[in-house]
Parts: sequence; C-alpha cells; structure tokens
Amino acid sequence: MARILIVDDAKFMRATLQTILTKDMHEIVGEAENGEEAVSLYKNTNPDLVIMDITMPVMNGIDAMKEIKKLDPKAQVVVCSAMGHQKVVVEAIELGAKDFIVKPFDEHRVLETVSRILSYTVN
Repeated sequence: MARILIVDDAKFMRATLQTILTKDMHEIVGEAENGEEAVSLYKNTNPDLVIMDITMPVMNGIDAMKEIKKLDPKAQVVVCSAMGHQKVVVEAIELGAKDFIVKPFDEHRVLETVSRILSYTVN
C-alpha cells in the first residue's frame, strides 16, 4: 500500500483522512498543518502521495505544491477543498495536481481517488 503525507490546517480533517486511509492499509508517513511544513516533511519522508488542502495559513496548498514539484517533478499530489473553490482547484490541476477531493470527505471517493492515482503511478 501507499505511503501518504496528509496536509490540512484542520486537525479534524487530518484525523478523518488518516482513519479512512489506514483502514485501507495505507501508511501515513506524516501530517502537516500548513504548506511550509508539508514541503519540509515531503523532503524527509518521500511519500508516494500527498493529499493537500488548498486553503491554509503560512503557505497555501498551491504554493506548497509548486515547491514540492520543484523538489520532485514526479510528485503525486491530490488537492482537497470545500465546494465553491472550483477556480483554485482548476489552477491546482493545471499546475500538476493529479486530482481533487471535495470536503467534507466521502470515504468511497477518497479511496477511489487514491487507488486511481496509485495505479497510474505503478503502470
């Protein structure tokens, strides 16, 4: 299964994702509450996948994804955002995000997205 880095400024959202992903046998290699922490943790953990919130303090998810992509152009990033932020989600996809997940999280959608991204990575 995958090694995943979870990035969200809301502890509850990180906990929700962790529960969903570990139930599906994925390993959570780290949690960050802002983009700056995410970039640092990415360097130290080299995850298979990053699930990143877009709206965060210190450094937002778009800027963090840009930095991670500079470090590793093959980085697999899935962004998550609340409904109504379509413009920002489109920007994230254009910058290299592999997909997006809408908040609040639907367990089936999260697992389906992760599975799809990981199967592309393997093939």
